[in-house]
Amino acid sequence: MNHSLTHHEQYLEKQLHGRYIHMNHIEKILKNLPDTFTVSIAGRSVKDQPIYTLKAGNGPIKVLMWSQMHGNESTTTKAVFDLLKLLQDADNHFGQWLMEKCTVLIMPMLNPDGSEAYTRVNANNIDLNRDAQNLSQPESKVLRTVFNEFEPDYCFNLHDQRTIFSAGSVKKPATVSFLSPSEDINRSVTETRKKSMEVIVAMNKVLQGYIPGQIGRYDDGFNLNCVGDTFQSLGVPTILFESGHFPDDYLREETRKYIFIAICTALEYIAEDKVTGNADLLYAEIPENDKCFLDIIVRKTNENGEREDVGILFKETLIQDKLHLLPTIEKTGDLKEFYGHIELQNAVNSTKSFEIKGFGRVDITEILKNRQNS
Repeated sequence: MNHSLTHHEQYLEKQLHGRYIHMNHIEKILKNLPDTFTVSIAGRSVKDQPIYTLKAGNGPIKVLMWSQMHGNESTTTKAVFDLLKLLQDADNHFGQWLMEKCTVLIMPMLNPDGSEAYTRVNANNIDLNRDAQNLSQPESKVLRTVFNEFEPDYCFNLHDQRTIFSAGSVKKPATVSFLSPSEDINRSVTETRKKSMEVIVAMNKVLQGYIPGQIGRYDDGFNLNCVGDTFQSLGVPTILFESGHFPDDYLREETRKYIFIAICTALEYIAEDKVTGNADLLYAEIPENDKCFLDIIVRKTNENGEREDVGILFKETLIQDKLHLLPTIEKTGDLKEFYGHIELQNAVNSTKSFEIKGFGRVDITEILKNRQNS
């Protein structure tokens, strides 16, 4: 990989920051893109918001990618616009080479209504990633129409995952996770899956140099209602990208960098015509995601020596157009098998609040007292 790409700050789209990204944020960027990109409206959402596509490059290898299928999963959207800044740089030989080798079609916000409301689902309360067969929603129909008309050689399905995920059963967050989706109930390793696996192996190799031990493999349970499983079953190598937690990065600005590097690595690997499908064994060596983390664990042992730990998760809540992290108790008791992104010792009776970058102070004093008094 051209290591100058890893200087992500050079290509950071500064108009996009934080977790709450909606149509107003991206539309002004789309309208100011140069003529080297083709911006179109492929359809409209339940609430009649536009669903954009933008095309970059004119090469023979066609790559389709879509982000914010789930409206509250915005990290990959930021990374996609960082990619666009790279491709606009006439002095970056790698970016210009990619434009010659590939035609990239991007749907930067498939679910604009969910993005505005900061919800996983669309305005009809439907999970678009469970609608690949019924195609009951306008957003699902738009994606399928774009897929059919563009006839991609590869698909990138871009998502976020929760802070609970670890890269295996270890104290390492799954900052980035990948999946080559299954095509059938038996999870058969088909030739199409093997191609997806090989590209994932290439991304994993590069990312290990930056976040060693923090790359996971997502569960490959088969569900044909999921878009990735459907497109893979149609013979198009499809890769699921999951943006996860990096220490002290609840804004996902650090993770954004690694997703950018991953996308660039994947495009480079595909563009060089290396994909033969011979890396499935290396793919299996990537640790499968586990759920070993909580946002906060208060460690406490009672007078009998029994553990009375308190595990807390942050609930991301939109209040007056601003995203807040509201602490909620998720688990109690002996939590020695879990890790906390923040850990406290015997703090149940003390006042405790934290400064979370980008979110201000988060106070857990009251929920701890309420639990103790209940």
